[in-house]
Amino acid sequence: MSRPPGVVVITGSSSGIGAEAAVQLGRHGWTVCLLARRAEELESVAARVRAAQDTGAGGTVHAYPVDLTDDADTAAVVEQLLADHPRIDVLVNNAARSIRRPIRESLDRLHDYERTIAINYIGAVRLTLALMPRFLDQARRGDGGGHVVFSSTMSTQVPIPLFSAYLGSKSAAESFARSLLAEHGHEGVTTTIVHFPMVRTEMSSATSIYAAMPMMTADKAGRWIVKAVVDRPTRVTSLGGAAAQAGMSVLPGVLTKVVTPQIRRMDKRLARRTRPDS
Repeated sequence: MSRPPGVVVITGSSSGIGAEAAVQLGRHGWTVCLLARRAEELESVAARVRAAQDTGAGGTVHAYPVDLTDDADTAAVVEQLLADHPRIDVLVNNAARSIRRPIRESLDRLHDYERTIAINYIGAVRLTLALMPRFLDQARRGDGGGHVVFSSTMSTQVPIPLFSAYLGSKSAAESFARSLLAEHGHEGVTTTIVHFPMVRTEMSSATSIYAAMPMMTADKAGRWIVKAVVDRPTRVTSLGGAAAQAGMSVLPGVLTKVVTPQIRRMDKRLARRTRPDS
């Protein structure tokens, strides 16, 4: 580990990528603050971190149940975080909601977009803004500033159909991350955007055809978060994601025409493989 352990706040840490990242960071001695709505699941993750702590290999852990779409609830948890921890080193905005639905079937479902943006974008911005005074104060004192990680998706780098609500909210969060870095990076408040491929989690499992799709494990995805927290690159992505992003910058129309038919064919193959009679 190239950076000494500190205090990290991880949202969406009751399961999936957030839970695995929390356990791994705890093993490396970080003080982990778990944020999510589900108190019972949060405590289960906290127990996993404490198990490493009991062996002398891990850091401490604190669970903070919270609804990040609620102003008052978020304000209360931020007040508690700031009271409990004299410094906060890293915020990981990992909580998310995904919806897979064609735009044609969403014409009377504006609420799909409102629900995804409420947590994926507004929730992340709400918490980031609330912790910014602490980060800026740490920067002014020459005490390391702060770092904000945004869990995103390779699908913002590639023209992907059927996820317009999810991808719109994630793209908004990425733009906010870039603005934050541009405005405050020189002061010591930095950002990382993590572009995950498909990861095997509760969220991805909600789409039945993805049972037949090879995916990154949550454990490996957690290691990507650890890299973002410890090494603090501007971006964590795959080679394919980086190449696609470059292609979209240069030839977006061509790449869209090439990629989207392949994705439609892939979805058809996955659907055949997951049929009960297949």
